[in-house]
Amino acid sequence: MTAIAVTIAGSDSGGGAGIQADLKTFSALGVYGASVITAVTAQNTRGVSAVEDISPTVVAAQIDAVFSDLAVGAVKIGMVSRRETIAVIAAGLKHYDRLAVIDPVMVATSGDHLMRSDAIATLKEELLPLALVLTPNLPEAALLTGRPIAETEAEVARQAEMLLKLGARSVLMKGGHAKGKDAIDIFYSGEGVLNLSRPRIETSNDHGTGCTLSAAIASGLAKGMPIDDAVVAAKAYLHAALVAADGLTIGQGHGPVHHFHHWWDNDKGSSAEPSNVIKAKEGPGLLSRSG
Repeated sequence: MTAIAVTIAGSDSGGGAGIQADLKTFSALGVYGASVITAVTAQNTRGVSAVEDISPTVVAAQIDAVFSDLAVGAVKIGMVSRRETIAVIAAGLKHYDRLAVIDPVMVATSGDHLMRSDAIATLKEELLPLALVLTPNLPEAALLTGRPIAETEAEVARQAEMLLKLGARSVLMKGGHAKGKDAIDIFYSGEGVLNLSRPRIETSNDHGTGCTLSAAIASGLAKGMPIDDAVVAAKAYLHAALVAADGLTIGQGHGPVHHFHHWWDNDKGSSAEPSNVIKAKEGPGLLSRSG
C-alpha cells in the first residue's frame, strides 16, 4: 500500500509554510500527499498581505473528494481561520471516522494573525476532541488555555494537561519560543511524557517550522509508526531541515526550512529515505522518558 496523508490547511504563496510546506514534507518522507485548501494567503518571507477564506461548501467538497477515493493513512490540520470552516472539517472527520494531527496555527512567523478571535472557542469545542496529536507552540497553548505563556516546565505541563482535558489524545508542547541553548519539545500522552531535545539552531530561515513538524508526524503515522516514534522521527527531520536551512537563499525575510536537504545536498543523488528519520531514536540527546 502507498502511504497517503492529507493536509487540511491554508495556502502560502511564498511556499514556505501551509499546504506547500506540508506537501514538501510528505514527499521528502516518502508519503503521497493530498490536500484540502481552507484559505489562500498572499504572503512571502516578509509577511502576510491578504487572506481569503475558501467557502465552507468547497472545503467540505474537497474533504469528500479526497476521503471517498484515497486510502488516507493520516490527516494533518493547519490553518483554519473561521468558525464555519472548523465546523465542516469536524463534521468531515466524524463522517469518515478520523482523528488528526492538529497544528493550531494562529499567528504566522512574521507576527500576522491567521485565526479570527471568535474561531478559537469553536476550535476548542469541535476540533480538539478530534486531535490524535495536538502540536501548539507556547503562545498558542496560552491562547487555547487562557493562561500566560508558560515559562517553566511545571506550567508547560499544566497547560498540556488542560489541553488533554479538552479532548486531545496527546499533546506535543513545542519549545521553539522558549529560551535556552536547546530547543525542547515535550510530548504528553496516556503513556507518559517524552522530552525531545536538540541544540537550538540560530537561523532566520525558520518559516514553516510548525507546519513542517506536524506534517512530518502525519507522515510517520501514514507509514504505520506508533505515535511516539512518529513524533521522535519528525523532531529529527525538522532539526536536520533547520541545520540545512541556511543553504537556501529565499526572499528577504524569514526564509523556509530546507525540506529536501537530504536530496539537494546529496552528491550521489540518492533517493533512499534519510537515515536521520529511519533511525531517529539513535541520535544522542534526543529523547528521555518520564512518567
